[in-house]
Amino acid sequence: MTEHLDVAKLQRRLADFAAARNWQPYHTPKNLVAALSVEASELVEIFQWLTPEESSRVMDDPETAHRVTDEVADVLAYLLQLCEVLGVDPLAALDAKIDRNELRFPAP
Repeated sequence: MTEHLDVAKLQRRLADFAAARNWQPYHTPKNLVAALSVEASELVEIFQWLTPEESSRVMDDPETAHRVTDEVADVLAYLLQLCEVLGVDPLAALDAKIDRNELRFPAP
């Protein structure tokens, strides 16, 4: 896909994908959070027994890089769907959280 990607377009594509398959009844906040947790765990599983050095080189192996990329996509997809269902603007939420963290953890 060569068009410019943004959060709203991706959320719309995810919603359209789910609607075309009649999946909306299953996309409750509880189910989406559970799916997000499962996908995050699948991402963790890739790194679970790697040393810090090995984990830094995980993208060097094409097969592992593909697995990582797919799991990152799954995590992001469920997070964006959750935000859509709950009416959370993920970029605004992140921006506000960074602001709070800058105050909470000032640079030396």
